[in-house]
This record gives sequence, C-alpha cells and structure tokens, in this order.
Amino acid sequence: MSEIVTLTLNPTIDKSVSVDRVVAEHKLRCSAPRFEPGGGGINVTRAVNKLGGTARALWTRGGATGELLEQLLDAEDIDHYPLPVAGLTRENLIVDETVSDQQYRFGMPGEALRDEELQDCLTRLGRLDPVPDYLVLSGSLPPGAPIDTYARIARAVPEGSRVILDTSGEALRQSLQERLFLIKPNLRELGQLAGRELEDDTDIREVARGLIGEDRVTVVVTSLGAGGVTVTTADAHHHVRAPTVPIRSKVGAGDSTVAGIVLALARGKTILEAVRFGVAAGAAAVMSAGTELCGRDDTERLYGQISEETA
Repeated sequence: MSEIVTLTLNPTIDKSVSVDRVVAEHKLRCSAPRFEPGGGGINVTRAVNKLGGTARALWTRGGATGELLEQLLDAEDIDHYPLPVAGLTRENLIVDETVSDQQYRFGMPGEALRDEELQDCLTRLGRLDPVPDYLVLSGSLPPGAPIDTYARIARAVPEGSRVILDTSGEALRQSLQERLFLIKPNLRELGQLAGRELEDDTDIREVARGLIGEDRVTVVVTSLGAGGVTVTTADAHHHVRAPTVPIRSKVGAGDSTVAGIVLALARGKTILEAVRFGVAAGAAAVMSAGTELCGRDDTERLYGQISEETA
C-alpha cells in the first residue's frame, strides 16, 4: 500500500465532559473529563488506523500538554513523529448537555510558531524518507503563522508526493499558488475562491473546473454537508450523496472523509471510488457519539450502499 503522511501544525487535546444543563453564572458539575488526540492531520491518521490502514502523523509538540498528547497517541498505537516547539500544545473543550442532547465546542487558538520552528518543519518534510505517496495537510494554522504556510509546505515536499489539503479561508487561497493534488472546500469556501455565491451544481462544476484548468489542482471535492459531496476532475464531475444515518455527533466527520479518501487512493482505488469511501467514512463518524471518528464496519457497510446507488 502507498505511504501516507499527515501534518498537523496546530494539534490539540480534545477534553470532553458532560453536564446536565449549561447555565450562565452557575457552578456546573461536570462528568470526569475524557482526553483524546485532536487536530486535523492527527484525526486523519487516527481515522485511517480505524479503517484498517496505516498513516504517519507529524505534529508540533510543546510543553506538558504536548507530552500528554504524545502519550495519548502512543496509547492508540499511532505511528507519529513529534516536532518540538516552545509553545504549549493547545486544548479544546467539548461540553455535552444531557438534558437537551446539545453539544458545545470551545476551540482554543493555540500558540504561535517561531520562524525557526516553521523552517525546521519545512526542512524535515523535505527530507522525508521514504517520500510519502500522499501528504495530507489538514487543520487550522497556528496564530501568527504566515498565511502562505501551506503553500510553502507544498513547495518543500519532495517530488512525487501528492498533496491533499483540507483547510479554509485565505490559507486555502494562498495554497493554490502551488500545485496540489486534491482540495476539499465546502460550498461556501469554494464560492469564496470564485468571489461569488454558488447557486447550483453547474456553478460548482464551473468553478472547480476553472481551478483545475489553471493547473492549480487535480481534484476538487466540494462538501455539501448532509447532501454529500461533488467530485470534479478535468474530465468528470459526479455528485456522491451521503447515506441517511442517525446523527449523534458531527465532530470528526470531515477528517474521517479525508481519511477514507486518502486510504482508498493508497489502496489503488479510482478517484470516484475513493470519494465514495470517504463519504461513507464521514457518515460513519456522524453515527458515532461525542468526538469518536468513523468505525470500520459502519464505513464498509455504507460504502457498499453508496456504490450500489451511484453505480
């Protein structure tokens, strides 16, 4: 199977608790906290493992929280390589309100990377041996990081490695200065790249094909939320609908989708087959409680359903 590496510049520990009711200015009695590794690339690696594959996670580790995150990754038997930094690895807080079954998610910004730390990261990526067949860049940038950071990373990757990018905003736009293999914007983000609101599938195809025609990217996977995704290449455009599943939590669905796509590609599947598998993984994650990612059995079962419906 092809080699998969992920990079997470702004990793996190996801601390999850539950409480009967969230009430302002009251002391809230929470359950015992649960700690899990988090951050885009780390979650992609974890999801790949859950789906029966292997991927290596590169991530920035800082301070006591970084040490805890390393322990959590070791406990899950994740193949990972920490990149030491001075700032503390951040923590996020997820609070489940049991009375309403609502979830509150508090995302912390993290600490800035020093210029020399970012340069060290670029140097290490350029020296990866073996060169990964797929490099997944996923998640937010640390505060203060140059907005073209992902573009600089894509430039530093050894030739022959296909870059899959899952980020948003100006970081996504700047990254398209470099040649990418696959991007996964949502409908709003794709519209921002086009500078206009996208109203229908024709608009999606036109904008995606425009990016491909400018030789910026090979594949555009546009997320439509509960509607699934569209997948656009130079010579094809398909709508892969998400299966109807019971929704328990949407946390990790996007990372699970990316994991399903890259794992299927690494196994030699076509682009369309890989995207179907990614949609199945995302739907499987939605079925899982809290911050759980996709389950292998659910993903494979849903993939069979999607393949039959879109054949």
